[in-house]
Amino acid sequence: MANHQTGEKTEQATPRRLEEALKRGQFARSTEVQTVFVLVGGLVAFKMLGADVWRQLVNTQISILGHLHEIPLTLDAMQSYAVQAAMVFGACAGPVIVATAVGGLLAGGIQNRFQTASEALTMNWERLNPAEGFKRVFSGRSLVPTGISIMKLTVIGLLTWFQVKKLLEDPIFYTAVDVARIGQFLAEAAFGITWRVVLGLSVLAALDYTYQFWRTNRDLMMTREEVKEEMKNSEGNPQIKARQRRRRALKTVRQMLLDVPKADVIVTNPTRLAIALRYDRKTMKAPKIVAKGARLNAARIREIATRHQIPIIENKPLARMMFKYGKVGGEIPAQLYSAVAEILAYVYRVNRYRYYAELNNA
Repeated sequence: MANHQTGEKTEQATPRRLEEALKRGQFARSTEVQTVFVLVGGLVAFKMLGADVWRQLVNTQISILGHLHEIPLTLDAMQSYAVQAAMVFGACAGPVIVATAVGGLLAGGIQNRFQTASEALTMNWERLNPAEGFKRVFSGRSLVPTGISIMKLTVIGLLTWFQVKKLLEDPIFYTAVDVARIGQFLAEAAFGITWRVVLGLSVLAALDYTYQFWRTNRDLMMTREEVKEEMKNSEGNPQIKARQRRRRALKTVRQMLLDVPKADVIVTNPTRLAIALRYDRKTMKAPKIVAKGARLNAARIREIATRHQIPIIENKPLARMMFKYGKVGGEIPAQLYSAVAEILAYVYRVNRYRYYAELNNA
């Protein structure tokens, strides 16, 4: 009672509030997740194209260094080699840059459900206010991100140091090696350091996103009065009403299809309509419609009936009448008793052995 009177935020955010928050750009967002996706994208591209990239770089290096004494020291020659080196670097680094960009976009899309935060794109002058900036920096909300940043630097530093320490033991540092081996060593070293850093950052990213998700949900919590007010406003919203109708219709269809195996016969139109009928003379005064559907739902009813070996009878006029005037769960219209009785009699006669076995088992 005290919480209700003081207006304390104790209720989870409603779907409408979450949707509005997403438009404002207020959703769980972790820069660490972005970093991990960018690095993974770069690693994947590097792993797929690394051998060709380094081969091209080494060949260019050998071509330049091997003929260094032959290069004329003129401006045109220097420009030519600079352009050649830039083209090689672009061809090598281009795929990696594209892959990292795709990784960053994918991380952002996953976190904001691939929706554009339209309101977040508008200019907010409060962000340029130095006083507000100091408040954000020194508020308690910045403590966790600061701690995660310190942990990130520590993890990157330690993992890099351990890997570099291990690499320093490689014979390349105290024996003569081929130039191609240098390129291979640098590629392996870069890949080894990066994927270890990615593993360490993945743990921090999971922690950071969990915290951001919890904090966002806490900030969006509502009081009971706010929930009641929103529900009251939503009742007159045509979109909400339409969404609720669709949800109820889907629930009804799912339950209806679950009842199809109980039917004794399916009456069809033959492809557009399907009506499932059931009759138990001990408990029912008249046959009941357990399911009916048109087009896609009719196809589902026929499919379930075939799977459960339920007879399917084509009768266009009867199917149209029952679909138009009959209700799921209700008895068939009285004027259709005679036509339905003929169909049930035919089905029982053709399938008498099956129904006799079911009665004995019952």
